[in-house]
Amino acid sequence: MAQINVADLTFAYEGSIDNTFEGVSFSIDTDWKLGFIGRNGKGKTTFLKLLMGNYSYTGAITTPAVFDYFPYELTKEQFQMPAAEFIEDVKGQCELWRVICELEQLSADTEILYRPFTALSPGEQTKILLAVLFSGDNDFLLIDEPTNHLDQESREIVKHYLASKKSFILVSHDRDLLDACIDHVLVLNRRTIEVQSGNFSSWQENKRRKDQFALTENEKHRKEIKKLKSAAAQASQWADKNESTKIGFHPVKEHDRSIATRAYIGAKTKKMQSRVKQMKNRLNRKIKEREGLLADLEEPAALKLTPLSYHKETLVNIRDYSLAYQDADSPLFTGLTFQLQRGDRIALHGKNGCGKSTLLKILLQKAGVRTAPLPVMESGICETASGLIISYVNQDTSGLTGTISEYCTKQDLDKSLFCSVLKQLDFDRVQFLKNIEDYSEGQKKKILLAESLLTPAHLYIWDEPLNYIDVFSRMQVEELLLKFRPAMLFVEHDARFRRKIATRTIEL
Repeated sequence: MAQINVADLTFAYEGSIDNTFEGVSFSIDTDWKLGFIGRNGKGKTTFLKLLMGNYSYTGAITTPAVFDYFPYELTKEQFQMPAAEFIEDVKGQCELWRVICELEQLSADTEILYRPFTALSPGEQTKILLAVLFSGDNDFLLIDEPTNHLDQESREIVKHYLASKKSFILVSHDRDLLDACIDHVLVLNRRTIEVQSGNFSSWQENKRRKDQFALTENEKHRKEIKKLKSAAAQASQWADKNESTKIGFHPVKEHDRSIATRAYIGAKTKKMQSRVKQMKNRLNRKIKEREGLLADLEEPAALKLTPLSYHKETLVNIRDYSLAYQDADSPLFTGLTFQLQRGDRIALHGKNGCGKSTLLKILLQKAGVRTAPLPVMESGICETASGLIISYVNQDTSGLTGTISEYCTKQDLDKSLFCSVLKQLDFDRVQFLKNIEDYSEGQKKKILLAESLLTPAHLYIWDEPLNYIDVFSRMQVEELLLKFRPAMLFVEHDARFRRKIATRTIEL
């Protein structure tokens, strides 16, 4: 067992006006199964890249450990090659037989090593790269969001696989995955960094109690601060009033005073002014204590949604419907039948490639939403209600570019309202000065979510809306949907989110 010691770490990207890390210090053991938790844009991936030596920084990171990082960055040429031909290039001294052993633990057929990498499903690609990652000896592994875009079956396999391993940092926003795989957490709070034993749920419960204690103590501080302010104001007013009586007095009205009284009043006033100063110092200390208590308090803003009410009960009608891509050997699915009615929140569930996203895009076209035409063949009934207004979240963020102002103009959004929603999703002020292409993947996804939240609609169609979104924002969105209960059709592989939100699940 070795340690990774981080001392006074400070880092900022070139041209950035704020530090990603400032004076950070902590220690972790290399035999831990460590979950890395924090809001989007707070520096989780950046920290992994710092461990890999990709960026310059001030401070110190000391450890005898050797790091390796998932996902590997593959070249265009490697994407066209079978993995068996390039694994030694991405991980030095990687032996094929060891990769095959790891693939067996991942319930994967070894023949996927000999097919072009680009022809594999996202789950198969992930399994190969994880197998390569864990095929070495004595490495401390940095695993960055391994389950994004994976279907539920693949997620379960990866979850059980990682649960059997150790010596890694896992960045993930999947709460079920974190609960199953980790024994310690490294948390980027709002102002501090903490290391704690346990999994996500135990940390969340500890944080809930800590936040509740902070709120209780904060209320005590506020009452004491109010009393101190009142006492200080009265004492200051008394001192100022008496200070003004040191010089000059009315010989008839104040016949009991003499010139000697001046020294007495001055001494008493000085004593009172000293008392006021002590009160103010104590007041400032109390205010600082209060700020310290609330520094890491998570108080997610309540999001709002404006669903429209449709005059008929049925919004989507699908009966005995089959869908296939032209020239495909087999259909995506056949005989699909369901209705989506007002108040329904239906989750489409199935393996990658079974047609979930394709079905959502077909429904968008049926409702008159302009999308790229799909080379598909249909049979059966697939129809949407007349005049149906849809708010859509695409799973793809690759087309997001430019500034927030340019995006709002292009999408015909009210900039002030749009920025307000992003702030509620924990965007810092500095983010509004950047181009969207410089955002983290989670922040890009929040751009699409914020647009959807601002779009009044009869039906919300969301395609993997939570990919890369941090756990705090996921819980915000859960509370929003349970409060406003819009009609929804969505695809989401986060099992905990699906259990909470879906009124029905349709298997493809």
